[in-house]
Amino acid sequence: MKTIKGPAVFLAQFLSDAPGRDTLDGLAAWAADLGYKGIQVPCDPRLIELETAAESDAYCQDIKGRLAEKGLEITELSTHLQGQLVAVHPAYATLFDGFAAPQVRGDPAARREWAERQVTLAARASRRLGLTSHATFSGALAWPYVYPWPQRPAGLVEEAFAELGRRWCPLLDAFAENGVHCAFELHPGEDLHDGVTFERFLNVVNGHPAAAILYDPSHFLLQQMDYAGFIDVYHERIKAFHVKDAEFHPSSRSGVYGGYQNWVERPGRFRSLGDGQIDFTSIFSKLTQYGYDGWAVMEWECALKHPDDGAREGAAFIRDHIIRVTPHAFDDFASAGSGETPALWSPG
Repeated sequence: MKTIKGPAVFLAQFLSDAPGRDTLDGLAAWAADLGYKGIQVPCDPRLIELETAAESDAYCQDIKGRLAEKGLEITELSTHLQGQLVAVHPAYATLFDGFAAPQVRGDPAARREWAERQVTLAARASRRLGLTSHATFSGALAWPYVYPWPQRPAGLVEEAFAELGRRWCPLLDAFAENGVHCAFELHPGEDLHDGVTFERFLNVVNGHPAAAILYDPSHFLLQQMDYAGFIDVYHERIKAFHVKDAEFHPSSRSGVYGGYQNWVERPGRFRSLGDGQIDFTSIFSKLTQYGYDGWAVMEWECALKHPDDGAREGAAFIRDHIIRVTPHAFDDFASAGSGETPALWSPG
């Protein structure tokens, strides 16, 4: 067993144009003041020059040194937005175009090439920063067909996943070459959104050793999955962890699909840590039991609470849930010693 590292915070939801929230140093000072020990850094040019980080040890050492002065480490880099663009169904082409660099918008082929390069650079930058895991999305080619009506043509889902595998295999190879796990956040809207779809993906990438999971129980609660049992099944592939709460209150009018309502009205919605229904005591216990040695990273998303309050409360919440593992068995005081095994019965 190992003690989970933390608390840490994902910076994506706190990055803005406001002074102090628009640079890595500003956000680092903010996070450190709240008691965080780690930051998960989105690959946004306001926070990190990805091309430089992929090539320059000196640049990466400078970043690490500046953060260390504040008592912080980078937990993972994130290419959620870039990973999304590796595989975009045409139905979503316009909606996702804003995730890309301006020069490739409106050109699906150029956008995909840009995204794949970004993810590859992130693999190399992660190695130079001394990281062993990376957070991303898979993108989606089959998501418009998630509900089986009208009846799907035979082979449609299989071919969508085969193509997803073809796109990701070279990227997974890049992560493997750099000694980094590529941890996909299993998330509705992505082709990889639960255990079954992750297994489909593993099949088309031949069980690639770099393919891993970013475990976020909030997405599983909203799908009405057994989020704690998920750890029992997939713990060997869990290489990153978002600590995010959620709640689900179905009614006579709406359920899992949400009725196109906004987040406040939806039966299933994300909440700040401690305000939802997720049993984090069980989650931290299971991850500790299975030897998860990564970071516990708060991702703040709440339809009700102010983000600054969620961030402040989140550091303490995670710190109080981390289990410092015991160095010895609780019943060692009654040990019979380590000598020869005694006879438990007499012959005859």
